[in-house]
Amino acid sequence: MNGLELLEKYPLTAKVVREWFLERMIESLNDENVPDEFKDYMRQQGIENDKLSKMIDVNPRMLLDVFDENDVIIETLLYHHGEFTIIIGKQGTDKSWKTRKEAEMFAIEAAFEMLETKLTPPPPVEELEVIDEETVTPKKETDETDN
Repeated sequence: MNGLELLEKYPLTAKVVREWFLERMIESLNDENVPDEFKDYMRQQGIENDKLSKMIDVNPRMLLDVFDENDVIIETLLYHHGEFTIIIGKQGTDKSWKTRKEAEMFAIEAAFEMLETKLTPPPPVEELEVIDEETVTPKKETDETDN
């Protein structure tokens, strides 16, 4: 999956990645000659997916810091026979790759999904009301005259 596909498939993770990159770009302008108004303007403009996706495609390793800061830790390990494998958090895989870049691309995709899951709020808990011993109904469907 390329960078644009990842950003579109995982919107919550994309927002975190976009904000992280934008703040790093603004930090790089940490110079008294760069007015705060310009930095604010950059924050308002943001980074479009097409530009961010190109940065991801060219150097996906840049994302390791983003994931580290969000407690999605990626480890790349080298097997004794010369292939690479990945551990993300405490989850490993039985897959292996001939190059580190292939292994890391797998890890980036998996980390996008893991962070999206982590950022997705749980569904609201529906409040239930017991009408009698055999009837339970969502609270919003009952009114005061039912009891």
